[in-house]
This record gives sequence, structure tokens and C-alpha cells, in this order.
Amino acid sequence: MPTDPSIIVDAHEDIAHNVVNYRRDFTRSAYAKRRIEANTDIPGLTGTVMTGLPEALLGRVAVIFGTLFVAPAWAAEKGGIHAEISYETPAQAYKYALDQIDVYHRLADDNERISLIRTQAELAAVLATWAEGVEFDKHKVGLLISMEGADPIPEPQAFEEWYERGVRAVGLAWSETRYSGGTRRPGPLTGLGRELLEVMASFKAILDLSHMAEEAYLEAVDRYEGPVIASHSNPRAFCNTDRHLSDDMIRRLAERDGVMGIVPYNAFLRNDWSKTDRKSAVTLATVAAAIDHVCQVTGAARHVGIGSDFDGGFGYEHTPAEIDTVADLQLIGPLLAARGYTADDIAAILGGNFLRILRAALPA
Repeated sequence: MPTDPSIIVDAHEDIAHNVVNYRRDFTRSAYAKRRIEANTDIPGLTGTVMTGLPEALLGRVAVIFGTLFVAPAWAAEKGGIHAEISYETPAQAYKYALDQIDVYHRLADDNERISLIRTQAELAAVLATWAEGVEFDKHKVGLLISMEGADPIPEPQAFEEWYERGVRAVGLAWSETRYSGGTRRPGPLTGLGRELLEVMASFKAILDLSHMAEEAYLEAVDRYEGPVIASHSNPRAFCNTDRHLSDDMIRRLAERDGVMGIVPYNAFLRNDWSKTDRKSAVTLATVAAAIDHVCQVTGAARHVGIGSDFDGGFGYEHTPAEIDTVADLQLIGPLLAARGYTADDIAAILGGNFLRILRAALPA
């Protein structure tokens, strides 16, 4: 097998949510969108935009897990980013998630620089455009569709429809769902959740453990037979809430050969940081430290990557000092090198570890 190109895999971006809720065109530069939004209330609701196809290409972010995310009505009642489109019933969640999956298919249909990744062949085709010697204007960004919160799946057997539409990863929870306890809503897997895991395993779909309540997480990581990740979760050693992973949870993920994606969001990197604090109070050195923490806990550089969650409810002003757009994720590599990580380890952390998961999950 050819050596993988030097790329970044970002395991969590809410691209379709931003298109549907804020009309943020992913194909436009983040800077163009900032000009468009300059006199609107959007930055105040969700932060200054950081993502766009031009920045992904410049930053060698070659593969992105693009989510389907719809907020439950109880969260929407609190206002902010979840207020515009939310669901009260599984039928509503299903409809709104269909609207979002259409976004990804249109992006791939209408732009030659974007491809959907549903198979091994489609992954290989995207990676080939980043091979050494391939000109920049031939590079492509591959989108792997992931569902954040499983309520859009009306009942477990209906996962097959979503798989046929291109979904390759599912997180059972965002907060509590019909399938699992979740962030700030503790609880176990439900009977429906256990049944859904069986159906997902029959497709070798990726189970995303991020946002699952600890009780549900620990059951799922033992019960699920397919590939597992925590797409966008930090160590509790850096952010001590139920949104993140204890060292024991990290070790249990590693025992399943899973990967967790570190989120470069200041509030997830320091317990005492809030959105009213200065951006410069946190630097990428803390991101490198969080990555190193996972490597120390698991004894290897095999179980950690990046899940930026950029534009997922926070913006430029809420990220480490060196970060302006998603293109700046590449600045993490030199900081890991300064900590003594080898080139192979850095390549695995920035992209290779999540590529391993994809190769284990995707059909031929």
C-alpha cells in the first residue's frame, strides 16, 4: 500500500448545520463569510466563522467528518445556535437531518474539489489527489457523513436507509436521545440503543462515543463490535465535565483500538476559561499537551487525532491564540515535534489514526 500523504483528518465539523441555519456556504472562504456576516447577529450567536473549502485546501485538511446535527426542542428553547431549527419528534428529526444530508450530496455534485467518502475506493481517490507531486489545483476534500445524535433514525432497523444515503458514523447521543444518555443528561443505553448498535455493527459502521453519558459510553465500548471513535472529546484532565473523557474512558477506548479527536476550543482546554475571556489566554501548546496526555495514558500515539468542532457553536475568538481558521490546524505538528514526537507519530495523530478507522469501516 502506498504511503499516506501528509494530510489532516478533521473528525468533526458541523458543515450542513451551518448551511441550513446560517446560510454559510462551505465553498466560500471563511474570510468572505466574515465580510458577509459583519453586520449581522450571526457572529454573536455562534462565533466568527472559521471554516471553508479554501482554508481546508490550504491547510491540507483532506478528510472531514461532516455531521448531521439537529437540536432537540428543549435545547432550542434556550436560544443561541440551536434556536432556529429543532425537533420535538423523531419524524421532525428525520426530516431535518434529510435536509442536511442533501447539503453534502449537493456539495459533492456541484464542486469538483469535494467528494463524498462512502467506500474504500472513494477514500483512496481523495488521498491520491494529495500524493506527492500532485498540483494544488487537483487536491480534493473528502466528506465522510456522520450523525451526531441518533434521534433522526426513527427506529433501529431504519439505520439501513441512512447507510444507503451515505452515513458511515453515528453518535447515539448529543444530549439525551431515545438511544442513550448524553451530555448533562446521565443515563445508560436504552433498549433501542442496544438494538441500534446491533444493526450498526452489521454494516461495520463507526460508533462515535462523543457526548455519550459515562454509563452509556462504558457499556457501548464493551458491547459494540464495530469500529469506535470519540470524534470530538478532550481529556477530563483539561476540562472536568461529563462532556469529556476520564483517563479510564480513554484507556477503554484504546483497548478497542479507537481514536479520540482533540477539540481546539478554549473552554474545553481549561476549566477556568469562558467565552468572555481573552482568546490569547490559551495557546496551541495546550492542545499539544492534551494530545500528549492521551498518548501518555494509552502508551502510544495511536489513539488520538483532531476533531475541531470548528463553527459548532463557537468561533475564532474562542480558540487558541494561534488559530484564525481551520487552515491553522497544521500548526499543531511542529509543537508535537518540539515535544519529541517522531514524524511518523505526528502523521498518525494529524490524520493516519482516523484513516485507520475508516479503512476498518468502509466497504470495498
